[in-house]
Amino acid sequence: MEEITLRFTCHGTGGARDLTVGQAVIAGWTGRDPVARDHHIAELEALGIARPASTPIFYRVSASRLTQAPRIACPGEESSGEVEFVLLRAGGQTWVGVGSDHTDRKVETYNITVSKQMCDKPVAAELWPYAEVADHWDRMMLRSYATIGGERVLYQEGALTGMLPPDELIAKGFGAGGLPEGTVLFGGTFAAKGGIRPATRFDFEIEDPVLGRTIRGGYAVETLPVLG
Repeated sequence: MEEITLRFTCHGTGGARDLTVGQAVIAGWTGRDPVARDHHIAELEALGIARPASTPIFYRVSASRLTQAPRIACPGEESSGEVEFVLLRAGGQTWVGVGSDHTDRKVETYNITVSKQMCDKPVAAELWPYAEVADHWDRMMLRSYATIGGERVLYQEGALTGMLPPDELIAKGFGAGGLPEGTVLFGGTFAAKGGIRPATRFDFEIEDPVLGRTIRGGYAVETLPVLG
């Protein structure tokens, strides 16, 4: 299994740590509310993307697609980001962070699994211990901003009460054994305000209003030419 090492500021441990990741998993259609979930499915169907085979569904991607770089490069102009909470199992502990499931929407119309491999998956360089947020998980917020035509706009926003809770999500994806060591799990997303569209920059965050803190990440998007 391919492994990469990422450096995170791990709150509660006193500083930066290098954590090894061996697999990345992108969970899709993880909403608790079937109405909101179906709205996101309809949003993707409008782009020609087929309904999922199951809800939730779990896509495996290469761990090397995870990045903390300030810029990613994508072929063509039909990719976009999605803010998601991130769970990471490392050192026998579960951590919570935030990332973007940046996806090629053109490829997604004919093969979702391949589309997940087409673009890097940015993750913020901070983590919270899951134990610190488990008792108020549903009060935390996900939010993203997209820079489109030079204007920074609110792109997504929602409370985690709208998503399957971590224990249920992990059980559905990995069974009774729990999240495997060295695994990053992206936990799903909310519908985009105004519809899915590309941006030159994407900023994302997870907010903990109970403990008064926020993890933020962001990246610029470079478009590579498609020559045939």
